[in-house]
Amino acid sequence: MQKYAIIVAGGKGKRVGTEIPKQFIELRGKPVLIHTIEKFYRFDKSISIIIVLPESQFNYWTAIRKKHSFKIPHEIVKGGPHRFYSVKNGLELVRDESLVAVHDGVRPLVSTETIRRCFEAAEKSGNAIPVVNPAESLRMISEKGSSPVSRDTIRIIQTPQVFRSAILKKAYLQKYDPSFSDDATVLERSGETINLVEGNRENIKITNPEDLLIVSALLDVVS
Repeated sequence: MQKYAIIVAGGKGKRVGTEIPKQFIELRGKPVLIHTIEKFYRFDKSISIIIVLPESQFNYWTAIRKKHSFKIPHEIVKGGPHRFYSVKNGLELVRDESLVAVHDGVRPLVSTETIRRCFEAAEKSGNAIPVVNPAESLRMISEKGSSPVSRDTIRIIQTPQVFRSAILKKAYLQKYDPSFSDDATVLERSGETINLVEGNRENIKITNPEDLLIVSALLDVVS
């Protein structure tokens, strides 16, 4: 089946504390987004890559590609006001009877093995959501205070989340709901059962300043 990767890169860098959107911050001489794209291209050079960016960043991305002589084939799609609409716009370029990965542009440490596991599982089961076990103790906060939560019953959700295209397109015909936190929640609302697969612990999403330090240190480790 034809493979697609919709890479959503709409961050502004506010929590990271930089003026440059976090997907364009350079680590080891290359922007985060280029590191991310290279992971999918390394996995499968025939994969169709779709980059979703705010329209205001199109020219900036063009300049970055020129600066870094970036040649990996891809298409650019305009993002929406929420991630839901950004993914929906990306899906317009996806043909039916294919497998679609939706990935955060600021997760450059996804391993090729995680990508492979997700595509293989989605081809068999219709969808695949990568997860890892929490490493720290957890507590649930309520009006009465807090109570411990068993780590055995909790999983940390990652991307890429991979789906058969027909299933995902059908799910995105739904009306937007603010409770849609990722593609899995959109799919689940449409009545599908979610299938969890093993992710890789290094596959963090760059959100805070310390994340940049962690990712920079691990770029040469995760393949």
